[in-house]
Amino acid sequence: MNLFGTAGIRGSAEERVTPELALSVGRAVGAEAVAASAADETPEVVVGRDGRVTGPSLVAAVESGVTSAGADVVRVGVLPTPALAFASRGRHGVMLTASHNPPTDNGIKVFDDAEEIPRGKEEAVEERVGGDNRPAPWDHWGEAGEESPLRAYRRAVADYVRETGSASVDPGVGAGLDGEGDGDETPATPLDGLRVAADCGNGMGSVATPQVLRALGAEVVTLNANVDGHFPGRESKPTPESLHDLREFLADAEDSGEPFDFGLGHDGDADRIVVVAPDGEVVHEDTVVAILAEHYVRSVEAEAGVDDPVVVTTPNASGRIDERVEAAGGRVERVRLGALHEGIASARADGGDVVFAAEPWKHVHTRFGGWIDGVASAAVLADLVASKGLAALRAPVTERPYEKMSIACADDAKAATMAGLETALPEAFPDAESSTEHGVRLSFPDGSWVLVRPSGTEPYVRIYAESDEVERLVAEAREVVESAVAAAER
Repeated sequence: MNLFGTAGIRGSAEERVTPELALSVGRAVGAEAVAASAADETPEVVVGRDGRVTGPSLVAAVESGVTSAGADVVRVGVLPTPALAFASRGRHGVMLTASHNPPTDNGIKVFDDAEEIPRGKEEAVEERVGGDNRPAPWDHWGEAGEESPLRAYRRAVADYVRETGSASVDPGVGAGLDGEGDGDETPATPLDGLRVAADCGNGMGSVATPQVLRALGAEVVTLNANVDGHFPGRESKPTPESLHDLREFLADAEDSGEPFDFGLGHDGDADRIVVVAPDGEVVHEDTVVAILAEHYVRSVEAEAGVDDPVVVTTPNASGRIDERVEAAGGRVERVRLGALHEGIASARADGGDVVFAAEPWKHVHTRFGGWIDGVASAAVLADLVASKGLAALRAPVTERPYEKMSIACADDAKAATMAGLETALPEAFPDAESSTEHGVRLSFPDGSWVLVRPSGTEPYVRIYAESDEVERLVAEAREVVESAVAAAER
């Protein structure tokens, strides 16, 4: 049974991620937690959800499954996925979210000690779901309690920026998120004077990002900052099209002579972030990764024992990341999409010091935590913009034309499609070197490249390309991919 894609389990709440599946997955996760614990210990599983309409039913089913397996549930309510990960440090976690998918969908992400579980543990859950997944004896069932980790998470993000950002200031004693400390000291506000526009997309960023940025001193204007699982303001996926209102708002503000320093957009669970320039231009995701990656490599220059700073990213990431990381004295390691945590572990096992890891729009701030965190990205980037300005941060980054495209492909035809492309693409582009380690990647003598891989969460095959003639390259690759899909779906 194959349940997990590159970002957990996702799909229609009516047909795939149903209460029945949620119960079974919850029981499997609980059983795995019990099996990994000492005989005299009852493991805890932190369970939370985003604001989707189907969340209450699904979270109740997961909780029933976990407790009936013999583990305790800690209910943490409605919160961003990175806050759930933060709360799962030292224990297990389950998050009900479909991230940027439409409101009809929902999903399940599983955490172990603040990190999404690797493929081996996913397979163990799948085996239990597909096998004898009975409850534990009645007198071994777990209990359910409650915690509210959101405020602690927001404080942790703010203090991380205060302590490690460009200002590197003392966060203050008991620094709160309403501008007041619990002690006598006033929390430091390194973002004083910074103006940010945040489109939270009616998702979970609404309860975290504006609060963190304001606590750090920024002026924040929000769009779609009420949590609503119908996503009435825009689609949950932040794209140049769905962020039209934010982009127009920023451009109008600049025209009026009262510009913002930058804008940002979140998806449904706030694990990803899109950055928008003051004039309304969407900044390419790999440019943002390059900026953050270079920042982190340079920030460890003075740290004792950091001789091999590594940035982990994916095969579809731009060469501009390599350029900036290498200029700062680090190196880049690539892993398959959806396997950042495995890549981090592998690089560390080889002696590297992983200072940052990223997929497009999804960033792991390894000095803060091992999870993907769009709220932390917003705060760290805001600190950099406050120090240097967005234009200055972008200036050294080579922004070569880059495009990506999705070709519809049924899930059950993906394997045959990719098998066909392993032959068809090299034949169509004989001057390129080909690799099949992460899909099919073609590398050309002039530095151009194209990658074709199946989506792990949706019924598509993706094309990614970077080239001075990117439109031509994508068009030619598209013809080959569409032919392979048609042959596989016959």
